[in-house]
Amino acid sequence: MGTVLVVEDRASLLNVWQRALSDAGHVVVGAADLAAALAALEQREFDLVLTDLRLPDGEGTRVIEQARKALPDAPIVMMTAFASVQHAVHAMKLGATDFLEKPVDVEGLLERIDAWLSPTQSKRTHARELSGGLSIVGSHPRLHAALRLVDKVAPLESTVLLLGESGTGKELFARAIHEASTRCDRPFVPVNCAALPEALIENELFGHEKGAFTGADRRQAGRFEAADGGTLLLDEIGELPLGVQAKILRVLEERTFERVGGSGIQRANVRLIAATNRDLLEMVNEGTFRADLFYRLEVFPISLPALRDRRSDVPALAEALISRIASRNGIATPVLKLSAASLLATQEFPGNVRQLSNLLERVLILGSGSSIGADDLRPLLGPAVEDDEEQVIRRALLECDGDKEQAALKLKISVRTLQRRITKHGLAGFPRYRD
Repeated sequence: MGTVLVVEDRASLLNVWQRALSDAGHVVVGAADLAAALAALEQREFDLVLTDLRLPDGEGTRVIEQARKALPDAPIVMMTAFASVQHAVHAMKLGATDFLEKPVDVEGLLERIDAWLSPTQSKRTHARELSGGLSIVGSHPRLHAALRLVDKVAPLESTVLLLGESGTGKELFARAIHEASTRCDRPFVPVNCAALPEALIENELFGHEKGAFTGADRRQAGRFEAADGGTLLLDEIGELPLGVQAKILRVLEERTFERVGGSGIQRANVRLIAATNRDLLEMVNEGTFRADLFYRLEVFPISLPALRDRRSDVPALAEALISRIASRNGIATPVLKLSAASLLATQEFPGNVRQLSNLLERVLILGSGSSIGADDLRPLLGPAVEDDEEQVIRRALLECDGDKEQAALKLKISVRTLQRRITKHGLAGFPRYRD
């Protein structure tokens, strides 16, 4: 049970939801407009915020922005009509945890709220299985919201722009889109634009004709032809030079291109997915990325959460990575102990899943036992940074199974104070894992 802020301008609908949530045991505060919602956020703390997109005196995105500042770890959910799903994409960028399509079924809403507020949510870990033994692992609402956007856009031909820090799994998400599309039986071709020498980028992407340059003794197909009928992922597209950007724009607008050294028009029967860890709009303002290409790419952007924003997924993700690494190397899969899982969940991992995977591979190489404990990890994590306050809070949360109200009572502090200290020490989502 929790305290829920519901922001909805239709009085009849607000009353229905307030009554249903109250009957289910939640404390409900209703707000009919933006001003009332912002005032409520200033006056008290909420466990969950549910807001409509369109309000009589402003946009629900203002509620999302303010709620995310006031409630750094609370689920924030936006409700939107099906025709406005694009706004849900924008809401995710602002910090929304998830979104709901209207009309919203009351029973379904109650089930979703229980899931968002459940202290044991991360125990119900899910994996999106992909080909080649790959998978997207996690149960965090922000990860699932991104996957729901994948499911919406995958069957279409729309261009997708994947946004996220390095190591957040952009290629995995691109594969998920491809494998759920009508092109799934055709090639998926990933291209890391940052790894291609600038002098060879055009040749790699579009191919060349015989005699196009010294050493070109035969015609060679490029990546666009290799992906014919399928999907082409241009990862780190922000690294492309302006001249090549113009040619990518032509592909998007005309579905044609020319090989290097050729004059014949080639048809580009590919679905394009772009990915970047850079701020393309800022690059547009700096003149290093074409504005017309940016707006053609941003048809359907999907933001992927950093690992520090879904710490509760780290234990299950670590287990999946350990299993994959062990299988690849032909060794027995060690058990991840609670102490190790808890320690991993407190780390920043600026390199995200890729950094976590590299760390675990080093542990498996250096280890010799049938399990991985915190002592196996600490030498690879650098000096300890935990202080007495963090240890006390960790112990209280562990003893209370993650229940913040019980932990606050045990520590004789307010829930708000406990929440601030949880955020300070990076303990969001701890402990939601058991051996």
